[in-house]
Amino acid sequence: MYDGVKIENLDFQSRDFMLFSELKCKEVINLRDCKQLGKVADLEFDERNGCIHKLFVPRGSKWENFFKCQEDYVICYRDIKQIGPDIILVDICTE
Repeated sequence: MYDGVKIENLDFQSRDFMLFSELKCKEVINLRDCKQLGKVADLEFDERNGCIHKLFVPRGSKWENFFKCQEDYVICYRDIKQIGPDIILVDICTE
């Protein structure tokens, strides 16, 4: 458990860290409506201490994202409830 977020290291061979390439392959699921939001595209972190502040998940299709028709889901770190081997569970209001 790290800052209220449980990280399961089932396939990470007991490492205490995760690469961005591993993070961006995980599906993000919203616990409020069980909706699949998509995959992590980017993140914001504090360059002084390395702590993640936000995750960015694109809305819509790849073509809509290419033309930036819709804003990304912006997920604050406190809204991440669990990071598992395949998915990231979040609790956000999507309306």
